[in-house]
Amino acid sequence: MPDVFADLTLVSASALAARVDMGTAIAAIAAVLRGGFDPEQDLPRMVLDVPNGQLLLMPAAADGAVGQKFASVAPGNPAHGLDRIQAVYVLLDGETLAPTAILDGTALTELRTPAVSAAGLDLLAEPEAGDLVVFGTGPQAVRHVEAIAAIRPLRTVRLIGRDEQRRAAAVAAAAAFAPHAEVSAGSVSDVAAADLLVCATSASEPLFASGLVRDDAAVAAIGSHEAGKSELDPALLGRGQVVVESRRVARSEAGDVMRAVAEGALRDEDVVTLHEVFTSVFPVDRTRPRILKTCGMGWQDLVIARRAL
Repeated sequence: MPDVFADLTLVSASALAARVDMGTAIAAIAAVLRGGFDPEQDLPRMVLDVPNGQLLLMPAAADGAVGQKFASVAPGNPAHGLDRIQAVYVLLDGETLAPTAILDGTALTELRTPAVSAAGLDLLAEPEAGDLVVFGTGPQAVRHVEAIAAIRPLRTVRLIGRDEQRRAAAVAAAAAFAPHAEVSAGSVSDVAAADLLVCATSASEPLFASGLVRDDAAVAAIGSHEAGKSELDPALLGRGQVVVESRRVARSEAGDVMRAVAEGALRDEDVVTLHEVFTSVFPVDRTRPRILKTCGMGWQDLVIARRAL
């Protein structure tokens, strides 16, 4: 019997970074969506509660390729110097379903999530947008600065977080990705001047009031995939154009959307998808804020994993 493990390609975090940079990841996500792929067809993922967090099982099958991400979400990890999300990704042969590669799933998640945000915001944000506010100081917050800097020439970047040490470290790391921007710690009041906003926190309640957000602003909220958590004011979703990865996922995992619908601020039928925006089924509405709410889906990991191999 052949040893399937002998032929496995192992892709570490550093190898993934060498194979796929942020610009390439953004282009790969955009190309798949522009080519007509509809995330509604993605295989459903399973979220299981376990002691100290959750397990996420995220399969995907598209264009003859198959993959599976095994991820964990441990809210207490930052206190131990670890990322909140840990993962391993297995890429399979599309015909035999034999494993062909194992990738660092944590690094893959840190790359594909901001790549999806940037691909969407590249369509939703104003062409001249360049003043970014980021809520959060973890890896996703910093990588989102890298991703947004790949689609817009940033003028200012403000990072908002409660822990002074983590905030200072995030500012220093983000400055390397936006060398021509003024990068500093910020506060909620900075939202009023921002035309780009990223929410990358584990917050359960809205981070800022809807009235602070400009009509020409584009917002990406990526912090949670739980029905009971909401980073955004329901009133903001009510006055904005809301874009999601998938209606199916939004109805069960996007707490921001679910809360706004439950409170009557947003109608379910007014939510549009990335597929519909990328294929021009729905035009971008530039008269009001554009809000991109993502929860993370298996197809996104598969796109980047295939690109890495």
